[in-house]
Amino acid sequence: MTKKKRWPFRIYPIQFIALGFGGIILLGGLLLTLPVFTRTGEGTPFIDALFTATSATCVTGLTTLTTSEHWNIGGQLIILVLIEVGGLGFMMMPFIFFAIMKKKVGLLTRIILQESLNLDSLSGVMRLMYYIFRFALGFQLLGAVLLAFDFIPTYGVVKGLWYSIFHSISAFCNAGFDLFGDSLVGFQDNAYVLLVISSLIIAGGLGFIVWQDLMNYKKTRKLSLHSKLALTVSLSLLVVGTLVFYVSESGGRYIVAGSSPIDRFANMLFMSVTARTAGYFSVDYGNVSQAGILFTIVLMFIGGTPGSTAGGLKTTTFGVLLVQTISMLKGREHAEAFRRTIRPSVVSRALTLFFITLSLCIGVTMLMSVTEILPRFRGIEYLLFETFSAFGTVGLTMGLTPSLSIMGKLLIIGLMYIGRVGILTVGFSLTMRLTKGNSGHYKLPEESVMIG
Repeated sequence: MTKKKRWPFRIYPIQFIALGFGGIILLGGLLLTLPVFTRTGEGTPFIDALFTATSATCVTGLTTLTTSEHWNIGGQLIILVLIEVGGLGFMMMPFIFFAIMKKKVGLLTRIILQESLNLDSLSGVMRLMYYIFRFALGFQLLGAVLLAFDFIPTYGVVKGLWYSIFHSISAFCNAGFDLFGDSLVGFQDNAYVLLVISSLIIAGGLGFIVWQDLMNYKKTRKLSLHSKLALTVSLSLLVVGTLVFYVSESGGRYIVAGSSPIDRFANMLFMSVTARTAGYFSVDYGNVSQAGILFTIVLMFIGGTPGSTAGGLKTTTFGVLLVQTISMLKGREHAEAFRRTIRPSVVSRALTLFFITLSLCIGVTMLMSVTEILPRFRGIEYLLFETFSAFGTVGLTMGLTPSLSIMGKLLIIGLMYIGRVGILTVGFSLTMRLTKGNSGHYKLPEESVMIG
């Protein structure tokens, strides 16, 4: 009896997620190189097509080519599909297939879904997927309808509807791609559009698990610690960010000169919202103050909430570090918040994430300081802004993206990918086989080290 030959390589769920995103990016990049998807009928260089596909799938918004000018309706549709797939997670696609075909989802698929959603257990995975699909579809449809009230009278029925759908999906998925050519600069004096886009960005960046908790609150009368921390940090950053920008930009008198006080405030609020991984901009960041630029970099680094369409360090990671710091200053042994103790393993994971991500962004900035040429009168903040924007999958730029060298484009592509998939996911997917069997079921002798 012959023994059946087995495939020598085992793909773990976490590796499947990393490879899945990479495969979609590569497929999107190859499609976008085709001449049929450009306005001129000429092919697109592979590096630029790959950059666009990565930016769309990783819901970033950084582009080396102007979306409205370079791509025709077919190319824009491919970008929109990549945004939707990347924003909701590529595992949503097989889930939709199983739902349409009325087939039972297997255990392996459930495990991969669990990993992609960052859940602690398999319990309720399918219910959450149904909820995410309905919620995302409903919110994007509502956003498109609200935008249509402004876009259809301005651009006509067909173009207005397409613009409404495209920007609603792009905003909800925190992608930042636009069809206007200058993002939302033309809407500086349109508080209505800015507030609708802001609402879509917040909804997508808050996280599906948080929204599920909020929807069920009437029934359960309680919120999880995750949701409480995410809501507290998100609201605090939103309020503090608006106030900081209002002060640093003198109430917007210089960057949105001539606008009414209400429109200026809407722009300051929008700056606080969009810096949290959205990528749309209503002001020229080349005219923003140094304090405003620095604070934008901080917001881009923190990013959105886990289990959302956003990237970055994540609000709950930042919240855990803040809670740990406050607890330590109060003389407590453990991180405590909302009458709960946060597990030490979670605190360690947060510290590890903070150190690795910050080191990665600084390292890439140093490399780009060698590969890129800084414009006159621009300092290192020019590169820092681009780097943190890519890692946080934000999409804001001070104008560097179109002039990136090939090496610079590759570095930004890598950062966007890591920022969306997650640095621990990428790291574990690369080292899974190396660490197998070395699970650390023993403890080495302890010894003290002086700190501070």
